[in-house]
Amino acid sequence: MPISLRDAFPSDLPAITTIYRESVLNGVASYELVPPEQDEMAARLSAITGQGYPYIVAIDEGGNLLGYAYASAFRTRPAYRWMVEDSIYLGPEARGQGIGRLLLTELIQRCSDLGFRQMAAVIGGAHPASIALHRALGFEETGRLKATGYKHGRWLDTMIMQRALGEGAASDPDASTYPGTLFKA
Repeated sequence: MPISLRDAFPSDLPAITTIYRESVLNGVASYELVPPEQDEMAARLSAITGQGYPYIVAIDEGGNLLGYAYASAFRTRPAYRWMVEDSIYLGPEARGQGIGRLLLTELIQRCSDLGFRQMAAVIGGAHPASIALHRALGFEETGRLKATGYKHGRWLDTMIMQRALGEGAASDPDASTYPGTLFKA
């Protein structure tokens, strides 16, 4: 099935909220226990895109939103401004069909083009499919935090993976251009 990727729009929020709700209630990628309402998801979308981070959606040929991905600040301290954290959520019908790979590939490219130098994946529940996806796209395991969350009646580990973007650490970044202009003092 042909899939197209595009920037997320506020009109996508009902589908994004539904996908995230299912993930919160049934999955381990998010350690939230209560799914946020659409107004909270709108505030999150606005906060992420308002700072220039990419937020993209995958749409099938019928116009159905199958999943979404975004990059956001790994940490908000200024020295971290060159590093992003990725997040990917898919509807149940879209899992295992390569849509996560399409979204993450596009997210990596967009973040590289924007000038970010590192991307982290903080994988809740150390979910094997998410680890495999990230590994296939050049991420390396950098750590496992044990028993970091308790959800669905069990303790969950968190896997941290990382990959370089663009020149990575091979050169100094230009602080006068985005993302150097984030978190100005």
